[in-house]
Amino acid sequence: MVGSAICRYLKLKGYTNIIGKTSRELDLRNQMEVARFFEKEKPEFIFLAAAKVGGIMANDTYRADFIYDNLQIQNNIIHYAYIHNVRKLLFLGSSCIYPRSCQQPMKEEYLLSGALEQTNEPYAIAKIAGIKMCENYNRQYGTNFISLMPTNLYGPNDNYDLETSHVLPALIRKMHLGKSLESNDWETIRSDLNKNPIMEIDGRASRGQVIELLKKFGFSFKVNQSSLDIDSKSVKITLWGTGKPLREFLHVDDLARACVLLMEEFDASGLIDKRISHLNVGSNQEIEINKLARLIKKTIGFKGALEFNGFTSDGTPRKLLDSNRLNALGWNNKIPLNEGLVSTYSEFKN
Repeated sequence: MVGSAICRYLKLKGYTNIIGKTSRELDLRNQMEVARFFEKEKPEFIFLAAAKVGGIMANDTYRADFIYDNLQIQNNIIHYAYIHNVRKLLFLGSSCIYPRSCQQPMKEEYLLSGALEQTNEPYAIAKIAGIKMCENYNRQYGTNFISLMPTNLYGPNDNYDLETSHVLPALIRKMHLGKSLESNDWETIRSDLNKNPIMEIDGRASRGQVIELLKKFGFSFKVNQSSLDIDSKSVKITLWGTGKPLREFLHVDDLARACVLLMEEFDASGLIDKRISHLNVGSNQEIEINKLARLIKKTIGFKGALEFNGFTSDGTPRKLLDSNRLNALGWNNKIPLNEGLVSTYSEFKN
């Protein structure tokens, strides 16, 4: 999602000599592959957007993978950027680097001021290590490596896998499926499963198998036992947690503008002078998850009931970034959440 957004914006600005590799073409966890890549391509500027990412369920389930994969990716790229005298590198992290009970809004200097949220601690530790790696390569070797910490992102090419996605794309997909169930639109449901299988079940599964699968992911409804049609007025979706946590969301195209601005006009010396290790980027607005769910419900046109189970983890209660330093450099977000949701859902359907 982030890499493609940065590429789109670079091309929009007229840049043409862009090097990008998919994970199938280049395994960034493999030191020798990364070494060969740098030797062959000799990049001058690097946007390090690659990472293993996911929502609460994925972070808490694949804890070892999240710390190992992310440390390997960033260690290899940052070190070989130094070895090959890359002119500038931008390392992207996450707002989860801040303490669980952090003072709000979260300023850059609050890093390492308290305990992390347990559900995503391995990922956060990896990202903190990347920040400190950039900071200390700058101090020891005089490199020009910048770290930028985005808030929760959404937009084109997001991950809609219900087992690993973040909250906003998960809500979009669930409401989309709920709307399809209301109208017994099995063609759309099967198309959705073919694009994004759930637990390895795709659109070829029987209607009965799909019904049982959806029930595992919080869908409930009445079924005509002979036809297996859904009672359109009975569809309900149960969501994780209490719905009370507050979250800030930023459209990925706004992030891309921030990344390119920093690459063009900002140097790591600006961080050292301010005695900070990174910059924040967010929308400066937050919304309760419960309200977000209802906004997405309205955007998509799902008419059924929503409820929160109240038992699964909420994660960090609040995560609002203080983006004043980036705002002072001339960047501000341009895409309001309600407009961004409309365009994102249109992209998801297409």
